[in-house]
Amino acid sequence: MSFSTLVRRVEIELERRIDAGVESEGRLSQAMRYAVFNGGKRLRPLLVYACGETLGLTLERLDAPACAVELIHCYSLVHDDLPAMDDDDLRRGRPTAHLAFDEATAILAGDALQALAFQILAQDGRSDRERAAGCNMISELASACGVSGMAGGQARDLELEHKTPDQATVETMFRMKTGALIRAAVMMPTALAPDLPPAQVQALREFGEDIGLAFQIRDDLLDVEGNTEIIGKQAGADQALGKANWPALFGIEGARRRIMELDARARASLERIEGDTSGLRRLADRLLHRAA
Repeated sequence: MSFSTLVRRVEIELERRIDAGVESEGRLSQAMRYAVFNGGKRLRPLLVYACGETLGLTLERLDAPACAVELIHCYSLVHDDLPAMDDDDLRRGRPTAHLAFDEATAILAGDALQALAFQILAQDGRSDRERAAGCNMISELASACGVSGMAGGQARDLELEHKTPDQATVETMFRMKTGALIRAAVMMPTALAPDLPPAQVQALREFGEDIGLAFQIRDDLLDVEGNTEIIGKQAGADQALGKANWPALFGIEGARRRIMELDARARASLERIEGDTSGLRRLADRLLHRAA
């Protein structure tokens, strides 16, 4: 199935699940929809579907984790853009949520999107086995969100402003801040395949970790080399804030080489996995060589 068809599928599922989970049409629900339906590329849901394809899972089983991971991603962007964090005014070519609404509403919209993501996973499945898988997916996603994932990574990002950390420190922060959620998108479908051999689970985890890190390095390259109108956010924002930007610290050519190294490692991990990994391979290309 084409990526465009899968993007449309998850958009429909997001609309349905947000409508079911939001009781009013007030300012908060408007802000939630503004944060979700804003032209996002839906790369993380695509990873869920692509991994599920490799494992032979039906699309219906994958809809809930696909929606959950995208809602978490959208919530994280709303909070990252806040004045207390990165203080961005442009996201995907539109005013950030706290400017389109107000700061308090943006905070609450992010909170509500995060809660809805876990509600979707908790309510998915009818059998004991399906509910157990839901619990495992909740654990995986919660780990990606918390102190060892996005929240901890964002805290480290703020701590490293106007400093010159070494490569290992920067990459650890990247793996937490950005890579953890990408890894979770790859790993959640494995909960729906409990008989998957541990070696293949580990190979998928390593694939997710490597493309997650490479994704953030590519994002940093776009901040340095990209055009605001194309990337949909303010180019050069990292430099203005004194962020630990990979190519700014270690060189543009070094960043490109590091992405290639991580890409090669990720592809080697896929060689250890049984099943059709063509979707994961094509998606890795899209993530690591994107122009926006």
